[in-house]
Amino acid sequence: MGPIIATALVAAVGNGEQFANGRQMSAAFGLTPRQHSSGGKERLLGISKRGDVYLRALLIHGARAVISTAKNKDDRLSQWVTRLAARSHTNVAAVAMANKTTRMA
Repeated sequence: MGPIIATALVAAVGNGEQFANGRQMSAAFGLTPRQHSSGGKERLLGISKRGDVYLRALLIHGARAVISTAKNKDDRLSQWVTRLAARSHTNVAAVAMANKTTRMA
């Protein structure tokens, strides 16, 4: 996370005390799958696209940069995103990485 994303995140959420956990913050930015579940059958479709469009775009573009440089690194997060990008579409991996970055923030 660079200075542009960090300042946009602080401007959007402040200290983040309004969220109980990281998943709620990710859901507020529209980085979690939208649920269409009923009768005990869970259906998770694409990202919800609700919330701050600018911040979500910054996080996803930052995640794309992480994915492109993760092949040369050997830390756990880089290995995770490299394996994810290998088995799924790169954009899906980018949204997953943006979601994980938001939860860590």
